Amino acid sequence: TRCACSPGGWGGAPAGGMVNITYYLTPTPLFLQPGGGMPQGYPGCPAPGQPQGYPGGPAPGQPQGYPGGPAPGQPQGYPGGPAPGQQPMPGYPGGAPATNPSMPGYGVFFLFPNILYKMFPCFSYRGVIKDYPGADPLRDVEVLRKAMKGFGTDEAAIIEILGSRSNKQRVPMVAAYKTTYGKDLFHDLKSELTGNFEKLAIAMLQTPAKFDTSQLKEAIAGAGTDEACLIEILSSRSNAEIREINQIYKNEYGKKLEDAIINDTSGHFRRLLVSLCQGNRDEREQVDINMAKQDAQKLYAAGENKVGTDESQFNAILCSRSRPHLRAVFNEYQQMSGRDIVKSICREMSGNVEDGMVAVVKCIRNTPEYFAERLHKSMAGAGTKDRTLIRVMVTRSEVDMLDIRQAYQKTYGKSLYTAISGDTSGDYQKLLLKLCGGSD
Repeated sequence: TRCACSPGGWGGAPAGGMVNITYYLTPTPLFLQPGGGMPQGYPGCPAPGQPQGYPGGPAPGQPQGYPGGPAPGQPQGYPGGPAPGQQPMPGYPGGAPATNPSMPGYGVFFLFPNILYKMFPCFSYRGVIKDYPGADPLRDVEVLRKAMKGFGTDEAAIIEILGSRSNKQRVPMVAAYKTTYGKDLFHDLKSELTGNFEKLAIAMLQTPAKFDTSQLKEAIAGAGTDEACLIEILSSRSNAEIREINQIYKNEYGKKLEDAIINDTSGHFRRLLVSLCQGNRDEREQVDINMAKQDAQKLYAAGENKVGTDESQFNAILCSRSRPHLRAVFNEYQQMSGRDIVKSICREMSGNVEDGMVAVVKCIRNTPEYFAERLHKSMAGAGTKDRTLIRVMVTRSEVDMLDIRQAYQKTYGKSLYTAISGDTSGDYQKLLLKLCGGSD
């Protein structure tokens, strides 16, 4: 694909119902296109050559899909599903749409965020923590050791080191500390720090996959199951990240993550989590609009258009289709049924499976808005849900924190920085604000 900024870089109209990204890169300013807006993306709005989701994670390779899934360029239906045009589906109330719609209302960022981030470097990095120039783990651990040695603790020095280094610069400090001093950095931090400040510091020194794994373990093994944590992680991470989590979980705890989920959950919610933890979501960027229409019709037929609800159909589509494809499905569903997909799920389901399905839809449709809502709920009401607050701030600080801050300001009428400042205090607050990166 030729750069949109170069002469002659605009492609022709797509054939049939298949979306050609070059067709939508018109000379019209991006933010003025129908449905356009600031880049929203999904985990994690990567820089060119960088992975989705967390920094340092493996970049997605060739399209993977679920076992037995279609080859690239073929319809994305689930096994046994009809190919476009071969089988009539429930009609659109009020009449069917045109055969080859031009997709009004689908902003270019809406369907193809990763492609756009690669083509337009100005949008390539949406995190706030960056590599510190010239950082050396051996010098950094000298500062940490000095801050913890002797009487008292220099918390300001610890905050400055941890809050100004990227994850790939922080993680090597653990080995450097043991190499230099023959002591465990985690142990020393736990002995010198307390409360949520200690938990935040420990979280920041772990690799993304290791931290995710520990969070899933706590969500399952703690008093009661933290269903929201399970859904948050499994619905927002890439296939490669989920597979790495599965491997670490097996190595660390001696059992498969899938088995732990099966033992701790039940019903359709269990099936949703088991599907998500496979790490087999289709990751192609290309969208077949005809198939998106069919999937929207299947969801309508499985819920609003029948007595009872076929949760299995929702599970099959929401857990296996690509994110760009699902964004198109949600748009088609709105046009077809006249109702937002989230409202339909809330009408048709209840309990954990409702919460899970809604979270998957929200996370895929607009990831920054989803995490802004998670942060707001963690600080709303009496008390703070610090586990959620720490997890989101740590895991999104190098992914899409700038977009989360914008979504928070737009939705709740105040900056995320202000919200954190008003709900936390002390050294814990200072380090969280480093991860926030500034006020809006």
